[in-house]
Amino acid sequence: MVAEQLGLEGMPQRLYTCTPSRLNNWLDCPRRYRMTYLDRPSPPKGPPWAHNSVGSSVHNALAAWWRLPEPERTVEAAGSLLARGWLTDGFRDDAQSAEWRGRAREMVERYVARLDPADEPLGVERTVATRTDRIAVSGRIDRLDARGEELVVVDYKTGRHVLTSDDARGSLQLALYALAAARVLRRPCRRVELHHLPSGEVAVWEHTDESLQRHLRRAEQIAAEAAEADAAYRERLRPPAVPRPRPGEGAAVDHTPYDEAFPPRPGGLCSYCDFARHCPEGLEAAPRKDPWAAV
Repeated sequence: MVAEQLGLEGMPQRLYTCTPSRLNNWLDCPRRYRMTYLDRPSPPKGPPWAHNSVGSSVHNALAAWWRLPEPERTVEAAGSLLARGWLTDGFRDDAQSAEWRGRAREMVERYVARLDPADEPLGVERTVATRTDRIAVSGRIDRLDARGEELVVVDYKTGRHVLTSDDARGSLQLALYALAAARVLRRPCRRVELHHLPSGEVAVWEHTDESLQRHLRRAEQIAAEAAEADAAYRERLRPPAVPRPRPGEGAAVDHTPYDEAFPPRPGGLCSYCDFARHCPEGLEAAPRKDPWAAV
């Protein structure tokens, strides 16, 4: 009774806990977001993708290379780390996997040849986090460099698309990493870089305090939409208050997810969605690709 009289005014707002990937998942497709983060058990995914195996193998090799003692950070060591840690999921056959292992080894060795082994990063696969009065966001940075007094966020890319400064400028993920790194380490962090290993190109953007704040406000807006949909989902799954059934009777409870809050956004990317077979709109929008189609 007292709680009803006092109400909930003045109570702190519940923070939306997220990663940049979770926010981007909501933007890309609310239905995929629901299947990824809310449905339990989560719907079975399709087969693994070869391009993810390439990306993970390259990232793991570069992280392991930086963890070697400085004298052991050689071009040959980078290639050996890639070969030893090669992931084979998603390829058409052993021959295709071996071909791409050779390509990936070449790109890693070519990239490492341009690095100074003595230029120690401030962090490799470094987790950073920050919060506002609306969100608590965290993520893992591929590499965090210290250049003079400032920090630089470095993100490795292995896809086909050659990146530009517009990609770096528009990346919500990199902006949030920069904000979090600056707050955790108490040093300025405005520069973000996308290192495209297949081409050797580096896409760079120098943020301002204002541009970083715009990204943060955008993240809060996305989080507010997702949090509202999350709450609707939980409410839909809550069993209604019904009288206890008499012996021999059953009470039907609808546990169907509140799908209106999670509409699909069908398009070309549906071909690569892990949950495409559970989404009629996605199947209609784009044919399913072979697991090795994007390498």
